[in-house]
Amino acid sequence: MNRQAYDTDLSDIGWEILAPLIPPEKRGGRHRSVEMCEVLNAIFYVLRSGCAWRLMPHDFPAWQTVYGYFSRWRTCGLWEQLNTALREAVRE
Repeated sequence: MNRQAYDTDLSDIGWEILAPLIPPEKRGGRHRSVEMCEVLNAIFYVLRSGCAWRLMPHDFPAWQTVYGYFSRWRTCGLWEQLNTALREAVRE
């Protein structure tokens, strides 16, 4: 990460909890050009700040990329799994 941290950024421990849940790259497809930790940081920023996706700060990945991941993860249920993993870790 080559930017100043936001209050909404994942901690290293939070990333360790969520990283195993992130699906791997699709076989035969293009390699990911963004860090998945930064995608999650951007999603958390938008959800916490309430800003529009298009108004995300420019030091995050492109808003279309971030929204695309969020939308797919919400549809397939992964977003709920990510939240559950963080909630359970906090309650321990």
